[in-house]
Amino acid sequence: MTTQTKSTVISPIVTIGALFFIFGFVTWANSTLIPFLKLACGLKTDFEAFLVTFASYIAYFFLALPSSWILKKLGFKNGLVTGLLILGIGSLVFIPAASTRSFGLFLTGIFIQGAALSLLQTASNPYISIIGPIESAAKRISIMGLCNKFAGIIVPIIMGTLFLKNAAGIEAKINDAATTVAEKEALLAEVLGRVYTPYIVLAIVFVAFALFIKYSNLPEVDVDKEEVIEGEEVKTAKTSIFQFPHLFLGAFCIFVYVAAEVMAGDIIGVYGKELGISADISKYFTTLTLTSMLVGYFIGIFTIPKYITQQAALKICAIIGVIFVSAAYFTDGYTSVIFVGLLGLANSLMWPAIFPLGIKGLGKFTKTGSAIMIMGIAGGAIWPLIYGYLKDYTGMHFQLAFFVSVLPCYLYIWYFAVAGHKVGKHASA
Repeated sequence: MTTQTKSTVISPIVTIGALFFIFGFVTWANSTLIPFLKLACGLKTDFEAFLVTFASYIAYFFLALPSSWILKKLGFKNGLVTGLLILGIGSLVFIPAASTRSFGLFLTGIFIQGAALSLLQTASNPYISIIGPIESAAKRISIMGLCNKFAGIIVPIIMGTLFLKNAAGIEAKINDAATTVAEKEALLAEVLGRVYTPYIVLAIVFVAFALFIKYSNLPEVDVDKEEVIEGEEVKTAKTSIFQFPHLFLGAFCIFVYVAAEVMAGDIIGVYGKELGISADISKYFTTLTLTSMLVGYFIGIFTIPKYITQQAALKICAIIGVIFVSAAYFTDGYTSVIFVGLLGLANSLMWPAIFPLGIKGLGKFTKTGSAIMIMGIAGGAIWPLIYGYLKDYTGMHFQLAFFVSVLPCYLYIWYFAVAGHKVGKHASA
């Protein structure tokens, strides 16, 4: 029976791990798409280029609750299949976007991908959280994080090599007054042509994985039933989702955490360029951030909950975040970039700790609560625009703009780790 139980648990974990790899690959491609589309579409400011992250992450805000409804209607497995097919469609939109050099169409494809990821994440996160004891959920999500961040580590290398090859030289030629209009058009056509093969391949992979899940033995899970049994003593009298204030504090914690994560991961390349580092080098900086996140996930896997609680891990990570973002502001050059990259270590155990703390004890409201938590991912849409606005339109120095943008995120996460996750849980006691 023990062997069968392990097999029953391991098989879904492997499948969901593959999904988290896909989430990471698609999401962290933004770090390459930001400088790529700024170059290829002739965008004038970083603020415009940051609409890439806006289109990707704002989809979670609008699609998370509908995703919960879709999952109730279709079931867990069919929901995953639908999400993967939509992800394939979003990838194919990149083809006409490149053909017409339409930044708006690129953003449409990115938004469709974000919508698909919203559905997939709304299904996968509560599933992996309740597949075992809630106290060790951070450990299981850390394993998922390894898959996600490993994809994030290789994406800048693969996409950066494919999309941003000789980016500095091409940008110099385009900006050179001696370059004719015809020559500029030819350069831009060559750059945009790099999109076709990768995104066609990605679409094929997503459809193939959808078919695999469709015909796999991945079990359906009644999330509501499992949570009611496990946390029965916590929530007997609750009749509304609004009776769980810790859920909404958790959703806002996800909001500011993803904001900080995107600033450290997607924006680090732009940050490096502002420091005078060549685009041919700075395009790989996201790999530094995600490698440090990977280190953090390994630490989480071996220490939570055996040596440290997920609340304590969250508090420690928030403190590290405050220290590193301050160090990035007070240093310069590669040292400053390294501290931004090390924010990945601070961010690593935040999602694994925040998500289970936010949905703990929701019972029959678990699916809706999960969707509300997923809505918090929209923080990744807003914060780069705040940074871009401060930097491009107010005259604030880019390092100060980064510091002012990111520091409040870690301070709120610190609060949630210390007190926020407890709010309302003992109101009826």
